[in-house]
Amino acid sequence: MTDIIAGVEIPETPAVAEATDFVRERTNPLIFHHSRRVFLFGSLHADEMNLRPDPELLYISAMFHDAGLLIPFSETQQRFELDGADHARKFLLDRRFSESAADVVWRAIALHTTPGIPGRMEPEIAATNYGVLTDAVGWGLDRLEGDRLDEIVAAHPRGDFKREFLQAFVDGLKDRPDTTYGTLNADVLEHFVPGFRRTSMVERIIEAPWPR
Repeated sequence: MTDIIAGVEIPETPAVAEATDFVRERTNPLIFHHSRRVFLFGSLHADEMNLRPDPELLYISAMFHDAGLLIPFSETQQRFELDGADHARKFLLDRRFSESAADVVWRAIALHTTPGIPGRMEPEIAATNYGVLTDAVGWGLDRLEGDRLDEIVAAHPRGDFKREFLQAFVDGLKDRPDTTYGTLNADVLEHFVPGFRRTSMVERIIEAPWPR
């Protein structure tokens, strides 16, 4: 039976089913429900904007976009967005998706917290970012029909999302604070972690090993 939420059809492919299981089993309900909402909101915004993302690639981008908060990919510390992107790329290549498809998903996840750029890129990348913005900070809520919004939240409840989501960022980043340089993630650590202080670009330039 086809799964349809708020008029959005969940793609019925083996990769979608496996991605759903991967995120459900290896993250937690907060990230799982958030990721599904990101797909649904991203799909609705894409439809409104006449974008035509590949639904399967958009779904996998949405499902893996925050996986790196809980499942580091590399022993070398890197931004959590890159961990999630690397997980998704390997997931797709292991299932014989094309390099180009895997690269689109990689970019969608790697750039999902980067302001201003995703909307200028491929539909899957733009729609992932729009879905993230809607669920995290309420971007575009006024353009979504109330009954669709209610249906999405009924299927994937937010619970105490604001508090728990910020805590997930603290937990996922506090042991790799240097990876937040130049990103929005530094906002979270600066607010919640005593003693954390972001390094600025000004400091890096002034302290660079050049005489002037």
